[in-house]
Amino acid sequence: MAENVSRRRISEFVIVGFDKYEKPMIHGIVILSVYLLVILGNLTNICFIVMDKRLHQPMYLFICNLAIVDMLYCTCSCPTMIGNLLSGVKTISYVPCIIQMFFFGLGFVMEAFTITVMAFDRLIAIIKPLRYHSILTNVRCVILNFLLWILGSATISVVPATVLSLPLCYTTLAFLFCDYGSLIRASCVDPNPYFDMMASFTFFLLFGTFSFICGSYVMIVIVVVKMNSKGSKRKVFNTCFSHLIVVVCCYGPTFIINILTRAGMVLTLEERNGFRIGTILGPSLVNPFIYSFRTKEIRNKILRIFFKVGPTNE
Repeated sequence: MAENVSRRRISEFVIVGFDKYEKPMIHGIVILSVYLLVILGNLTNICFIVMDKRLHQPMYLFICNLAIVDMLYCTCSCPTMIGNLLSGVKTISYVPCIIQMFFFGLGFVMEAFTITVMAFDRLIAIIKPLRYHSILTNVRCVILNFLLWILGSATISVVPATVLSLPLCYTTLAFLFCDYGSLIRASCVDPNPYFDMMASFTFFLLFGTFSFICGSYVMIVIVVVKMNSKGSKRKVFNTCFSHLIVVVCCYGPTFIINILTRAGMVLTLEERNGFRIGTILGPSLVNPFIYSFRTKEIRNKILRIFFKVGPTNE
């Protein structure tokens, strides 16, 4: 039954997405541990890049931006989930809920934008190696990242704009934190048109960015096929491998969920929540460690700090 409360009388929501979990403390500890690893890994990458002038290069600026995006994406959702599971804090005020929804959506959009522009970076590095540093200067990369944030903010601003005008009938949110779906379900309107709109938005965002990434790698493969040196081919593979892992981790879970649901598989709320947590924490955890251990300069700095060994020659 709807509580039939107008939006003006709703000062806070109650998040009940974890109510059916039998061992909330264990889930909370796991999410907290992974979240701390995400923050630690990404902050480490940022500190290494900022403090070492030799790493003030386009590729590392994009890695630094990706680290910021990953921390934003997780920080918008994880503290709410951790507080719910470990401390039993289930309430969130209306305005912070809207803010959380906006920045979570911004993190999702920026993740796709940043990975796409990193594919462009790899494309230029491979097809125009001699002109790479003249095409992608540090200043241009900073401006490009800044423009991506403006574009992402403008794009995702549509989401809270559609929610703010809706009358609300429920004070409970059946999901894990304040996201678009949970707030639409808390409204008094038919949710299907809004879900269809968001599905179309997500499809065009993912399809557009993923198509650009695939197109970039098609061009890279064409260049690699024409190479005669096995050493050059291996160098290209090493250059692109880290980014390919990041692409798979970012797009893979989303595509799998869409394929499963389109194939008619019905997921329980707990299963959906598990997938949702995985799509948030998985890529954000993998990204910093992939770039830490697959990027020679960052890997060597870590080795020198923790194991007191000199840089390796590759």
